[in-house]
Amino acid sequence: MAGQNHHFSRYAPEKLHYAIERYVKETNRLYGVLDRRLTAQAYLAGPEYSIADIAAYPWIVPWQLQSQDLTLFPALARWFEKIAARPGTVRAYARAEAFRSAPVVTEESRKLLFGQTARTVG
Repeated sequence: MAGQNHHFSRYAPEKLHYAIERYVKETNRLYGVLDRRLTAQAYLAGPEYSIADIAAYPWIVPWQLQSQDLTLFPALARWFEKIAARPGTVRAYARAEAFRSAPVVTEESRKLLFGQTARTVG
């Protein structure tokens, strides 16, 4: 849902209010699901850090770009800060900084990301 949120709010050539609103709300709903889960336990899959946390964390990183307010989800915010402070997370995001100067979406990448069908994939 967060991917659709990003697509319609940031990358779609036409800004469709209905689509943007729908996916912003759906992202919000899912933040609520995560928050409730993290109220009951330290990590998404239980008491220990796992692949579930590794997979979910990057989708929460751009919470502001998703039109979300992390302060409305206190358990999710605590989890987010805990994951962000992990040495491996710090190292990974520091390495990613080297790639931030490149444009995220160019005309060429737009064709690859949004224009392919089963027939045109090379």
